[in-house]
Amino acid sequence: MRRFDLDGGARVLFGAGRLAELGAEAARLTAGPVLLVSDPGVAAAGHTGRAADSLRAAGLEVVDFDGVCENPTTAQVEAGVETARRRPVEAIVGLGGGSAMDCAKGINFLLSHGGRMEDYEGDGRAGRPMLPSIGVPTTAGTGSEAQRFALISRESDHRKMACGDPGARFRTVILDPELPPSAPSRVAAAAAIDAVAHAVESFTATNANPASRLYARQASRLLFGAFEGWVADPAAGSGGGEMLLGAHWAGASIEHSMLGAAHACANPLTRAYGVTHGVAVGLMLPRVIRFNAAAAEGYAELLPAAGADPAGRTGADAAETLAARVEELLDAAGLPRRLRDLEVPQDGLEALAVEAAEQRTGRFNPRPLGAAECAGLYRAAG
Repeated sequence: MRRFDLDGGARVLFGAGRLAELGAEAARLTAGPVLLVSDPGVAAAGHTGRAADSLRAAGLEVVDFDGVCENPTTAQVEAGVETARRRPVEAIVGLGGGSAMDCAKGINFLLSHGGRMEDYEGDGRAGRPMLPSIGVPTTAGTGSEAQRFALISRESDHRKMACGDPGARFRTVILDPELPPSAPSRVAAAAAIDAVAHAVESFTATNANPASRLYARQASRLLFGAFEGWVADPAAGSGGGEMLLGAHWAGASIEHSMLGAAHACANPLTRAYGVTHGVAVGLMLPRVIRFNAAAAEGYAELLPAAGADPAGRTGADAAETLAARVEELLDAAGLPRRLRDLEVPQDGLEALAVEAAEQRTGRFNPRPLGAAECAGLYRAAG
């Protein structure tokens, strides 16, 4: 059994209506102004206003920044920093999907330490304490609220940078199942399949350990079990709590292990062709599971959690069964199964493969991953 550290980190509040407790939680961390980071969709749904009302009811001044877009860039982080410096803040709230929470973490790096986001690419490059922060996901997907990493794209070329530090983790996380049903169905579907991929890839990552597998197995049970009902009608809220908690535990699994080839191959698709992250990850995941069949014994262990019969299935048979189950989820969500459906040209696959082989997540794939292997995965998905 490999060595591992277990750090529960954040205080987690789960339950319907718990957004109302945001102000009280923030007041535990600071008496000063709070930067509230969200996006226009979250604001339009009324969540930003409700969050601000809770903060003000606790006697806290609120500084609003809702300029976050999908795949936040260094420019958005810098805009948030500029907003925060007009009225120096003492705490940060990230309210929204992974983009808003990642942007909030990025803002925290620069407010606390100065410099540029490029200075913090990698892990543990923040040398001093950071501002206390709270994460409130409004989608059941990224699990960013459970992780120390912020994924920020460089404005110049949209290359994603993973910037992590233990100090960037949220002190408190609020999981309110009343929030995700407001997300558009396409957003809910992409986020949901991303969460499934987090559970599957973190379970079999080379850095996986008993703690991460515990989180990933429970996340898989919740996510696979609730997925089809959730994507059929997110507005109805059926399965929203299971999806939200499953996504959180999948994020916790990543925090204690890592990911793999599906995420390595997804990032170049997002950068080069604007493919939504979750859509790209979901499309690649079945191919990656089949590719890893001989190296990832953990797939057989995940079958019961995925709602598949594990009897007698090992190796390639277990991988094929799990891959087919993921494809059922893709079909239920109406997500694409082929790159051609996204108008990704075949003559661009080799360049994508070179970029994918350089992604940090690929280093933890159970089967060694180079440009040739990535090219084969893209061709299989063509």
